[in-house]
Amino acid sequence: MENLPPDFWVTSLQFTPKTYQTNYPAIDPTNPQNSLAGKVVIINGASRGIGAMGITPAVTKAGPKGVVLVASGPEKLSAVEKEVHKISPHVKTLAVPTDIRNPESVADLFRKVKETFGHADILINNAGVFKGKPVIHENDVEEWWDNFEVNTKGAFLVMKQFISLLPSPDYPAVIANLVTSVTYKTLPFMSGYILSKLASQQLTANIAAGYPNITAINVHPGLYDTDILNEAFRRFNLDDPSLIGGTLVWLGADPERSKFLSGRTIVANWDVDGLVARKEEIVSKDLLVLDWKGTFGKEQFEKQE
Repeated sequence: MENLPPDFWVTSLQFTPKTYQTNYPAIDPTNPQNSLAGKVVIINGASRGIGAMGITPAVTKAGPKGVVLVASGPEKLSAVEKEVHKISPHVKTLAVPTDIRNPESVADLFRKVKETFGHADILINNAGVFKGKPVIHENDVEEWWDNFEVNTKGAFLVMKQFISLLPSPDYPAVIANLVTSVTYKTLPFMSGYILSKLASQQLTANIAAGYPNITAINVHPGLYDTDILNEAFRRFNLDDPSLIGGTLVWLGADPERSKFLSGRTIVANWDVDGLVARKEEIVSKDLLVLDWKGTFGKEQFEKQE
């Protein structure tokens, strides 16, 4: 990848006329159209990286009723909770150290959510790990598999409990699952990460298909200077954490507005107004979904006879 231009991961994936790498008016959390008033938001992976730097601040600025902060480390989680109160002292918080790989730990998290808020309206599934050696045969099995424990199993457990806690089968809710744009690529040095994120990406698509009341969207956040960014990507233009934060607020603020993206995968760099402008095309042509390339069906061969 050393010969690719610095803006490659923005321009090569471009789907809207305009792209962004930082906050812009349409996704601004302080924009009244993006208000989260009355909503309870769960942020999984809130204690570090874009969870702490971008997502939690943006959600807080949008004025939700409550924010549930979830991560494995209690100390960092407590620090993020203090930052929330600095931004908005009126937002009620619930910080719960959780091992999302453990069903009992996740169940305990949602028991506390139920006791404090009754239910949540928005789930931002941001927790993730990137482990393993660049060469597949040199990988430690447990280390490589831990990608799936967190990125796939953890995502499943949190989404399952979130859905189970909704007040009714028709209650409108939003799930935003952070994935990666390279799930459709073959990159052997990232095999465990890519495959585990691919599984969680398809899990979101299945939730969208199985629960009409839930707007479930996969989001590639962009590239950020975090501890899980692979060194091979550091030479490219990096995004400001406010970009992913604002994008997630826009998706969660109005489930009907973003409903046409349910079951699909978007990139945070894309202009949300540009996506809305292509709404009819996206739906009619079933764009932004994983598919299998090729011409299939016996009819193609019958015509040749």
